[in-house]
Amino acid sequence: MLKTKKSILIVGAGIGGLSAAIHLAAGGHRVTVLEQNEAVGGKMAQVTADGCRWDMGPSVITMRHVFEDLFAAAGRRLEDYLTLLPVDPITRCFYPDGSSLDVTADPDVMTERIRALAGENDAQGYRRYLGYARRIHDVTGGVFIYRDPPTLRRLARTPLRDMPAVDPLRTMATSIGSFVQSHQLRQLLGRFATYVGASPYLAPATLNVIAHVELNGGVCYPQGGIYSIARAFERLARELGVEIVTNCRVESIVVAGGRVTGVRANAGHHAALSPDDTASQSFIPADAIIANVDVATVYEKLLPRNVVSPRRLKQLTSAEPSCSGFILLLGINRTHPRLAHHNVFFSRDYRREFDDIFARGIPPNDPTVYVAITSKTDPAHAPEGSENWFVLVNVPPLGAGFDWSVGADAYRDQVLATLATFGFDLRGSIFTERMVTPPDLERLTGARRGALYGASSNDRFSALRRPHNRASDVRGLYFAGGTAHPGGGVPMVTLSGRVAAGMVMADMKT
Repeated sequence: MLKTKKSILIVGAGIGGLSAAIHLAAGGHRVTVLEQNEAVGGKMAQVTADGCRWDMGPSVITMRHVFEDLFAAAGRRLEDYLTLLPVDPITRCFYPDGSSLDVTADPDVMTERIRALAGENDAQGYRRYLGYARRIHDVTGGVFIYRDPPTLRRLARTPLRDMPAVDPLRTMATSIGSFVQSHQLRQLLGRFATYVGASPYLAPATLNVIAHVELNGGVCYPQGGIYSIARAFERLARELGVEIVTNCRVESIVVAGGRVTGVRANAGHHAALSPDDTASQSFIPADAIIANVDVATVYEKLLPRNVVSPRRLKQLTSAEPSCSGFILLLGINRTHPRLAHHNVFFSRDYRREFDDIFARGIPPNDPTVYVAITSKTDPAHAPEGSENWFVLVNVPPLGAGFDWSVGADAYRDQVLATLATFGFDLRGSIFTERMVTPPDLERLTGARRGALYGASSNDRFSALRRPHNRASDVRGLYFAGGTAHPGGGVPMVTLSGRVAAGMVMADMKT
């Protein structure tokens, strides 16, 4: 296919940027991706040390069809690039009262397990909840997920009979409480708010759609690790002729006459790099730019001040950010047969945990701890007789409430102490370790204040306020990634790349 003469730059080789690059290259466009880190993937990264391998970032993969569609758009088959294995149980949940629950996508098996744990009423309530969550997906999918950003006109075309199913006026916690009563089920279902960095006590009930994707659709794991997805995207992009330049940090987006003309970047090796009067930077021209970076970061740090509306900048930077994460990568010199691939250790007071994060701005004193052990599925990810633990706790974005430069080590000890209360005392079994805090996440990924999902979803209008994939104030600038439409999570970010690419191609025809 002949390529156009126009040049498209993508800033950031995260999943959204790579998805956009694939769609554009498949459409015959010349694409270059500039990545500040040594490898592609963005928040989807991997770490190796002392015989262990960890995925750092996403750990739960859903919506297989999104990945199939991406590869099909390039005339390829997903199976030739990735092997996606089903994960069962989806999650093994542990509760402070000593109870536990293996979560599965088989509704009949799940009903029996809930009946044994919490009784008949919650078992039947869970079945009703699954139907409720599925209905939200059926009504909202075409408006908020699989198409261009929602508009009031499109919302107005939603049949009136379907509007109650969207359930935007209640919170997630309130709606969940109308189906199940046990604290175990309420915590399990409320936890899906954290998939977009929100609180179930503040986020709209519409976000129960996330539960449908996992509980009705199931979870898969890419053989070799989550980072295999980034590798597969990179391989496909390069096969299509995309140039990917790593170790190339974009310092600014250049704008003239209200339109992007290129970027100024440090290091990297690219044929279009041309030295100018700034010795440490080079100018790379572009007819269009897709920023696979936090939208607020783009306006705050990459765009020239004279083209940024103070009102727009304030709107983006004053929005409540989503939660951040505190991560421990641990090599453990023994195995734990009681644990599964995905494990969650729930806190005693779930509401207080989210109040700590969003109201008090401090890491939870009694946190819910998530642990992924990929060596359960991929034994080569840890030495024989050992395990690789990815430990994640939801914490507030960077703010005045907590200083990670002085408090990180103490919080690490607190998280390990929490695991010990469940019978998993690791403190004498760690042979290698790495800690990742919100300041690290901000530095490594460009996530403003370390927020994992950009602006918070703790608002009933958050889906309508999410940044558009096309900049309204700078021509030729587009956005892909978890902070733009349709939102966070690997499938959603993949879709955001498709949407941004589609807008670039449509605009280039006019």
